[in-house]
Amino acid sequence: MILYNVTTSLEPRIADEWVAYMREHHMAEVVGTGCFIKSTLLRLLNEEDNGITYAAQYFAVSLEQLEAYQEHFAPALRAEMDKKFKGNYVSFRTVLEVVE
Repeated sequence: MILYNVTTSLEPRIADEWVAYMREHHMAEVVGTGCFIKSTLLRLLNEEDNGITYAAQYFAVSLEQLEAYQEHFAPALRAEMDKKFKGNYVSFRTVLEVVE
């Protein structure tokens, strides 16, 4: 199992709108690509610099599914996010292998 983690720090004034957008639209669209089997949204509790930080986690069965997402779907979905919230957030992405 592959975990694709997108950590996003937000301007506090957009946090409620961003969370609603993630829950109502973006995360469903990402899972709807067929590249992931589930997703979850977490809020970091040990935040610094008065920012608000979330981690959106998406689970793929294989690295090939993640690569297909990154090639075919991610650019448009990132552009949509940037169109809505540009300049009010910063994200970084990590890829992890689930070891159980």
